[in-house]
Amino acid sequence: MKKIAILGSNGYIARNLKYILEKEHPEYEIWLYGIEPASVDGYANYTRVDVTDPESIRNLDLDCDIVYDLVGRTGTMVGFEQYKSFIDINETALLNLLTEYRRQNSHAKIVFPSTRLVYKGSPAPLSEDAEKEFKTIYAINKFACEQYLEQYNRMFGVQYCVFRICVPYGTMISDASSYGTAEFMLGKASKGENISLYGDGSVRRTLTFMADLCKTLAEGGISDKCVNDIYNIGGENYSLREMAEPIAAKYGVKVEYVPWPEGSLLIESGDTVFDSSKLDALIGKHTTSHFADWIEGRI
Repeated sequence: MKKIAILGSNGYIARNLKYILEKEHPEYEIWLYGIEPASVDGYANYTRVDVTDPESIRNLDLDCDIVYDLVGRTGTMVGFEQYKSFIDINETALLNLLTEYRRQNSHAKIVFPSTRLVYKGSPAPLSEDAEKEFKTIYAINKFACEQYLEQYNRMFGVQYCVFRICVPYGTMISDASSYGTAEFMLGKASKGENISLYGDGSVRRTLTFMADLCKTLAEGGISDKCVNDIYNIGGENYSLREMAEPIAAKYGVKVEYVPWPEGSLLIESGDTVFDSSKLDALIGKHTTSHFADWIEGRI
């Protein structure tokens, strides 16, 4: 039976990805790894591994077809204060994995999630080779990891696939969610609180519902067409104002516009709208869910 390993399996994306893989690709056996003592969803095929520890990482079984490396620490301002943790979890962990991959003589494809924050903001849709800019420790962590994968492919033949993600939202597992942009807005409004936006709320993002995101990760990971390259994952394009206004209207609250705090403005990337045509041409477009339906509770 074909095998998939998911690292960081207790995380938001990982738990939703396992749901999609089990539902749509039963031909794969799925093995889970994480730093916690057990699987939060109670799965038996779970092994505790600390990927920042070169000894612990030897507990990985890399005799598999695909490795989803979903280990990571996100954040913006906090990275400047806790840089060692960001480097250890986001960079050293991947280098440990690549070292263990070589030790085990693995031939698996490593699937790695990257971020919109590697791009210099632009009003035009961003293709994968658009200009880069790194305003946070996290952004440079992710770009460094993209480069490590390319280097290890060139030097040692490690197979990889990088997917850049803009703004994911929603979940298929009730207690697995990210308190991201959309969830923050919904959480405030549902408690009767106004939604605050910096500036005029005109900054634009690509939104991807979690089911669509995980279907793309699954199909791209499995496809022989997506290998040793970087791909944007698409979705719907909204300004923050266009996100906030229908949520506010539903719950009878207001959208408030406040000045940018100096620190937040210094690290703001600007518009990051993805051009995903490169990936869509290979595996098809998997954007089937809509933000408006999510707000109304239809998905």
